[in-house]
Amino acid sequence: MTKEQIAKMIDHAILHPTQGKEALIAECKIAEKYNVASVCVKPYAVNDAVSLLKHTNVMVGTVIGFPHGNSSIDIKVAEAEQACKHGAVEIDMVINNGKVTDGDYKYILNEIGSINSVVKDHGGIVKVIFETAYLSDEQIIILCDICSKAGVAFVKTSTGFGFISDSSGNMKAMGATLHHIDLMRKNSAHTVSVKASGGIKSISDIEKLYALGATRFGTSSTVNILEGLNSNADY
Repeated sequence: MTKEQIAKMIDHAILHPTQGKEALIAECKIAEKYNVASVCVKPYAVNDAVSLLKHTNVMVGTVIGFPHGNSSIDIKVAEAEQACKHGAVEIDMVINNGKVTDGDYKYILNEIGSINSVVKDHGGIVKVIFETAYLSDEQIIILCDICSKAGVAFVKTSTGFGFISDSSGNMKAMGATLHHIDLMRKNSAHTVSVKASGGIKSISDIEKLYALGATRFGTSSTVNILEGLNSNADY
């Protein structure tokens, strides 16, 4: 793949909690320079991002229920509708993983379907974030089936802010893994694409994940990836 082709599979993330207006402007300039697929911004920043990128081919997306997915369905739907009205065309929603733990998949289907419906009404698409580090393979397979039935555009690995404890007791953000991408691709309908997100720092990372079926990549390391540099960013 060429650098330009890789860039058009990147959702440039502008999601760090401390990033404000100055960072948004700078990061949107990066997105424009490299002609990425989209920027993924915090919900309040959608209006500004749309304005900053209105003369480009870069789409504007945002996150819903981010980063832990614990808002009620009504709030998530309202948040998604407002984002669409402000100009977002791609909506990355975080599912309620507590309901997955409970085995309440009827709730999950209702949640995903409700958000997907309102976003489609506005001409947008939905990417469903699982936070795969919290889930078993069986749960991921069930969620892929639900997303296929709901007719969403993408299933997505993670937020980049889903922290788990490693073997030493240290908290670490877990992102996309080769195993999870392979599992999600094999268990999703052909109409559902796979987005890898979290810990993607190099072209090598992208190439390995792409080979297993991911076609969109969420990262804040866009410059380093496309210029072949090293990055320590996790989101």
